[in-house]
Amino acid sequence: MKVVTSCLFAITLLFSTASTAEELLDQVVVVVNNNVVLESEVESLVQSVRRDAAASGRSLPSEQALRTQATERLILQKLQISMAENMGIRISDAQLDQAIASIAAENNMPVEALRNQVIADGLTWNSYREEVREQIITNEVQRSQVQRRIYISPQEVNNLVRLIDEQGQSATEYNLSHILISFQNEEGDQDEAAARRRADRVMETLNEGDDFAQVAISASSAANALDGGEMGWMSSNAMPTLFAAAVDGESPGTLVGPLRSGVGFHILKVNDVRGADAFTAEEVKARHILIQPSVILSDNRAQQMLTEFRQQIIDGEKDFAELAREHSSDTGSAALGGELGWSDPSAYVPEFRDRVMSQEEGVISEPFRTTHGWHIVEVQDRRVEDITDQRKQDQAQQMLYNRKFREELDIWLQEIRDGAYVEVVR
Repeated sequence: MKVVTSCLFAITLLFSTASTAEELLDQVVVVVNNNVVLESEVESLVQSVRRDAAASGRSLPSEQALRTQATERLILQKLQISMAENMGIRISDAQLDQAIASIAAENNMPVEALRNQVIADGLTWNSYREEVREQIITNEVQRSQVQRRIYISPQEVNNLVRLIDEQGQSATEYNLSHILISFQNEEGDQDEAAARRRADRVMETLNEGDDFAQVAISASSAANALDGGEMGWMSSNAMPTLFAAAVDGESPGTLVGPLRSGVGFHILKVNDVRGADAFTAEEVKARHILIQPSVILSDNRAQQMLTEFRQQIIDGEKDFAELAREHSSDTGSAALGGELGWSDPSAYVPEFRDRVMSQEEGVISEPFRTTHGWHIVEVQDRRVEDITDQRKQDQAQQMLYNRKFREELDIWLQEIRDGAYVEVVR
């Protein structure tokens, strides 16, 4: 739907302090279906991008370009949050606490240190928590909506397994950055010729030495524009097919494009190249007890039960396997005393994966929450294994899924943006 500029429309939010009775005005900048984007939200996101850029030494474009990209990201965010509400997707405080604990662990710090860092960066802890909650919700909506558009045939998997075997140790990974020049013009119409001209102009500025991240923030229509277009490390087997063919054999610093797809023209920069890891993987042997909250068992009670079970096991009053058989909601492992056997941690949901990857062997975890319910887990052993034929099949399936997910995500985001009522009011 076309973006329409209308007469000024604003709402006022009154704030009072001990020192002043001044009224602060928070204005609506965009109406998005039945929701709004506020000036304070745009400004907060712009300041966040500025902090990240300063920390990484990245240059930024003009204030107007930053505001435009921040507004577009917030429009997409509002659309996805509304979809989540309609789908009944909720992230409880317990799930949020677990996610934040995982973020802290990934950064090798306790949660309190993460909190102090967030505050030092100029954010309130509550606003940071809500940002994380919204990101989790957005990821859930994307996963739910995009994965149904993905089909992977057995032949595709077999072909990729064969390719992986042929590549062996010669497989290569690329660190890429990306700019998307959409076919859609400022009026919301499809104009491929104009998009091609814009893409050519972007390539010219990049070839003349302009900073790629700065240009991405200014010109890219991709969801990662405010991140400077960074895509991170990926093998050619995991990146979109269009990109894989174009970057194959290219060296660091190379600019590639424009490449035409169904949504626009893509420009890539190869930031770095490295050899891929050998086809081995760490496996963990673990056992767990799962308690699922229900209409007759509250979330707090489920957590409390596992706290009691954990203490009984530590004190030697109860056996882990015995409690799992009697109480675990995971009927498959419950019959085995909670045993999950040897498995690649990536096969588990993120919260469980992160827990077993970081947990010491022989230690019973504190209760933690996943989408399945509350768990305690014990990692019994670890090993590094060559990837078996089945594991190669699983890895190939995941690579293909990641590739197709990236391709379909851009298309889906464009579709929901086109189908929305968006009115710029200032």
